[in-house]
Amino acid sequence: MPEYRAVREKHTILEICSHPELACQVTLQPLRRFDLDAAIIFADLLLPLKAMGMDFDFRQGEGPVIFNPIASDHDVKRLRRFDPLEELAYVLEAVRLAVRELNGRVPLIGFAGAPFTIASYMIEGGSSRNFQRTKMFMYQSPSAWHRLMDFLVQHLALFLKAQIDAGASAVQVFDSWLGTLGPEDFRVFVQPHSCALLREVSVAGAPVIHFATGIGGYLEEFSNCGADVISLDWRVDLARARRILRNHAVQGNLDPASLLGPVQVLLLQAQKVLQGAGSEPGYIFNLGHGILPDTPVENVQALVDLVHRSSVE
Repeated sequence: MPEYRAVREKHTILEICSHPELACQVTLQPLRRFDLDAAIIFADLLLPLKAMGMDFDFRQGEGPVIFNPIASDHDVKRLRRFDPLEELAYVLEAVRLAVRELNGRVPLIGFAGAPFTIASYMIEGGSSRNFQRTKMFMYQSPSAWHRLMDFLVQHLALFLKAQIDAGASAVQVFDSWLGTLGPEDFRVFVQPHSCALLREVSVAGAPVIHFATGIGGYLEEFSNCGADVISLDWRVDLARARRILRNHAVQGNLDPASLLGPVQVLLLQAQKVLQGAGSEPGYIFNLGHGILPDTPVENVQALVDLVHRSSVE
């Protein structure tokens, strides 16, 4: 959005995140342009890393770069314990400001990264194509791996509950890199920790959304972790997923790249998603991942209009 790019010309991502007024401003920008049904707080998955004693920044064209990645059990043991109420107070203040500005018009969603995705960033030192270092760490140092995951569960749960206390109506847990694992590695190295996190957050009383990519091979096991809503990428057949996840609400499934093409193609793809969702209640239309930078604003407007017309019908 031009409004967001204007802010980014003056401020880095971390500057926006660390200044509650700016984070609130960016959070509300889409709501001022489009008739959306919810807002999500502007923050970043990696913000808790600073509080843990890890040093990172965002580099143009590279994304996040972590300068002191985890390579051993010693590195795990030196991670700093922290209180989100103090170390991440700026995020919580942004939540409070956004809730106040929204004034009940639509709900605000808080979020955090899932333990596996956060751990992957910490070990890889940034993004990765094959997650070789992460998998080597899991296989070669399983005790250190589980210690790291336990540490993350404890602090991410506190962070998510603090966002709910600050006014978030729901929270979403992003497991963006989970699809790099096969079913057995998921069951052994990740599922117990994901379940522990969702179980701990659920006591706060707000709905919990669990998002992951590339999990078609173990969708049922993923859904057993205890989330209220399962958010899907575009690699999953939605009609099949709704049959498997009949006890859950389901969100997502549209390929973000659909918004890059002609409007007619976009609307056709969106209609296929809506058909796959079926007529049963419990489906939330959304993209299957984050919106792409080159997306035309007018395509977003056309998509929002189609979904609202279909919802009324």
